[in-house]
Amino acid sequence: MPELPEVETIRRQLAPHVEGRVVERLEVLDRARLTLPLDPEAVTDAVEGRTIERLGRRGKYFIFELTDEVFLLVHLRMTGNLLLDPAPDTPYQRAVFTLSDGQVLRFCDPRRFGTFELALGGEALDAFFAGKLGIEPLGDELDGTVLRALARHRKAPVKAFLLDQRHVAGVGNIYADEALFRAGVHPLRPAGTLRREQYDALAQAVKDVLNAGIDAGGSTIDDFRHPDGVSGAFQNDFLVHLRRDEPCLTCGTTIKKLVAAGRGTYVCESCQPRPRVRRPR
Repeated sequence: MPELPEVETIRRQLAPHVEGRVVERLEVLDRARLTLPLDPEAVTDAVEGRTIERLGRRGKYFIFELTDEVFLLVHLRMTGNLLLDPAPDTPYQRAVFTLSDGQVLRFCDPRRFGTFELALGGEALDAFFAGKLGIEPLGDELDGTVLRALARHRKAPVKAFLLDQRHVAGVGNIYADEALFRAGVHPLRPAGTLRREQYDALAQAVKDVLNAGIDAGGSTIDDFRHPDGVSGAFQNDFLVHLRRDEPCLTCGTTIKKLVAAGRGTYVCESCQPRPRVRRPR
C-alpha cells in the first residue's frame, strides 16, 4: 500500500502539472465502486469546470482543492496510481481527468480498493478528517512527549498503535517496521509501556524514515509508480523490512518475520529486544 512517502512523492511531482489547470472532464470508469456511497454524477458535476487551485495531502489522502471550496479526496489504498499522460490503453483504469492544457491524468488501480470522495466547504473537509486521521508526522506536532501522551495506557502492540491512522497519519507497514528498528523498539511491546527515551527515539525515527522514503522517491515493492511511471528506490535501503533470514546490518543477528497487528512484521530481536512476558503469581 502506498504510504505517506509514496503519496507525498506523487503530490510533489504532480502539483506543478495540475495546479492552475481546469478539470475539463472527469470520467469515472469504475462506476460501481470508485465513488461510493456517492453517485458518480455527483462527483463529476462537482469537479468538472473547476480549477485545481492546490494539490494537497493529509496522511495518505490527496486533496484536490478546487475553486469554491470543493475538495476531491483521493486515496490510493492498496494498488492505486495517478499517472500523467500514460498510454491511453494503460490497464486497470478507473477514472480519467482531462485538464485544460490537454494533459490527461489516469487513476489506475488493479485491485479496485482506491476511493474518490467529496467534501464541500472547509468545515466539511475538517469533519471528514476529524475522526479518521491523527497528527501529521512531518511537521512540528510529533515528538516524544506527544507520542507518549497518545500511547498512554494502551496495551495494544506498538506496531498496531503506529498503524492506526487516528494516532499518527500516514505511517503504514513498511515505515513502521523501519522506524521501530531504528528506535530499538520491539513491535510487540505494548504501546503504553515504552520508556520516555524510547518515545523520543521512536518519534524521531518515524520522521527520519518518512523523510528518507520521500528523498528516495518512495518504495516500489509491487504496484507503486511515480506519475511518469518510474519506480521508487527506498526498498533498496530497507534495514529490516522484507529482510527475513538475512543478517541484521547492525549486529549480524538473523532478522525474523512475525505477525503484529495482522501484518507481516520484520524485526531484529537483538537490536529490538522482545518484551518479557509477566507470569501471573
